[in-house]
Amino acid sequence: MKAHVSSILLGVRDMDRAKRFYTEGLGWKVKQDYGISVFFESDGASPVGFYGREGLAGLAGTSPEGSGFSGLVLTYVVRSEARVDEVMAEAEKAGATILKPAGALPWGGYGGTFADPDGYIWSLGYSEQAKDQPYAE
Repeated sequence: MKAHVSSILLGVRDMDRAKRFYTEGLGWKVKQDYGISVFFESDGASPVGFYGREGLAGLAGTSPEGSGFSGLVLTYVVRSEARVDEVMAEAEKAGATILKPAGALPWGGYGGTFADPDGYIWSLGYSEQAKDQPYAE
């Protein structure tokens, strides 16, 4: 198995709320809306989609219940500290919960984290030292 993610599918409790957060709040574009699932334009990266949480849990053969830190963090690497600040502000305005405000990171970079309305954690980052980062933009 290769170290590659073909797509990222997030189980959401409220499909309409999730779509509003990512489209109206963060500017994502819907590529395909199947009703029970939605996929966004990926700009060449791994596609991101939503599926009803209970339905996705059923497909995976597990319970839809869960709380606390899931052990999953989605990362979004940008090319400047200013862009980290901009994305954090966009997310907060859209209804995200800021978990760690943007600032200097222990390893020398700059970043912050937020949780979307379903609790999925996004880590935004920038580093002058790492020129080979998988930049999102």
